Amino acid sequence: MKLSVIIVNYNVKYYLEQCLLSLESAARGVDYEIIIVDNASTDGSNDYIPTRFPKIKWIACEENGGFSHGNTIAYSHATGEYVLMLNPDTIVTRKAIIDSIEFMDGNPNVGCCGVKMINRDGSFAMESRRGIVTPWVSICKATGLCRRYPDKKLFGHYYMSYLDKEQANPIEMTSGAFMLLRKKTLQEVGFLDEQFFMYWEDSDLSYRILKAGYKNYYLPNPILHYKGESSVKSILRYRYWLYSSLRLFFKKHSPLYYIISYIPLTFTAWYLKNRIGKDKEKSEETQSNFLVIGSKQATEEIKEIFSLHNIKGNHQYIVADESSDPYGHTSKEISIEGFTHILYDYDNYSFDTIIELIQKTHSKKLRLATYSTNSKRIITDGAVYGYDNK
Repeated sequence: MKLSVIIVNYNVKYYLEQCLLSLESAARGVDYEIIIVDNASTDGSNDYIPTRFPKIKWIACEENGGFSHGNTIAYSHATGEYVLMLNPDTIVTRKAIIDSIEFMDGNPNVGCCGVKMINRDGSFAMESRRGIVTPWVSICKATGLCRRYPDKKLFGHYYMSYLDKEQANPIEMTSGAFMLLRKKTLQEVGFLDEQFFMYWEDSDLSYRILKAGYKNYYLPNPILHYKGESSVKSILRYRYWLYSSLRLFFKKHSPLYYIISYIPLTFTAWYLKNRIGKDKEKSEETQSNFLVIGSKQATEEIKEIFSLHNIKGNHQYIVADESSDPYGHTSKEISIEGFTHILYDYDNYSFDTIIELIQKTHSKKLRLATYSTNSKRIITDGAVYGYDNK
């Protein structure tokens, strides 16, 4: 077995379905297996996904033991030479799978590689690569210095943003949304530390790989990450787990940094824990204008779903496919002004092409949405719409 793909699912069955469809296309010709652990989802994932993908290994947990615990269960069943730890709210490309495996094959000193993650609007996700966190690096992140001076190594080390994002480079930390790991390396350094319920478990693993003498690499092979659909939507809960896990990371790897940061991190975590439930949940925009591109059947079904969900706006519908119009929404004949979303029928446009096209208009902040006449679901960055209002 060449590749074991392990995924932890929690209440994101339609994003997971899309992820698996993109994997089927991206991994053609590769000897691979998919192992999914469901962390006690309540959205019907356990009935929905295994029936649509009978070849995957599905493991249903009665309790949510956290991201690390779920991945550890999946990893215990992995038989591949490489293990790909992947988030369910991602769309992968063939380049991300094939080229990344070829790179690892040719570089036996590399223990892990990450890829170029694309945000919902086609912009580059800064967390595609990160540096080792120190109190100074944390200060630069908290104060915004890392974003204000991204090209300066002194300030931009958190995201290692002084590196060319279109070039392969050794990095220090890779993102758990996509970590291609060498099984041999994991047998030496161990897998995820289950003390980390959520966040920083990927940094902990990356750091242990570095300390064992292997390299971590960033590769400019694109995937799309909706970011957040596979985790909590409360910003306070997100920050609570982030700071709590950072404290644990310092305790484990740097006693000095742990002592220096203990009081501010402990107070911040305490404050956030007591504020959880008082913040506003993320919500989809009330006014969205969709530019829809796909088959005649798809555009008609999308109109019906918009009507059912009262999604009003200045929508435009274009009947096209990749062979007749490979430029999609980037075509000179199409005006994208005034739209908030680009909605592609992925039965008519490949995932690779969709991701390539959305990157070209990243400065316009047009958010990607997708649809398939098979699933009959509109998937956006914040919600899923279908005929049954679920």
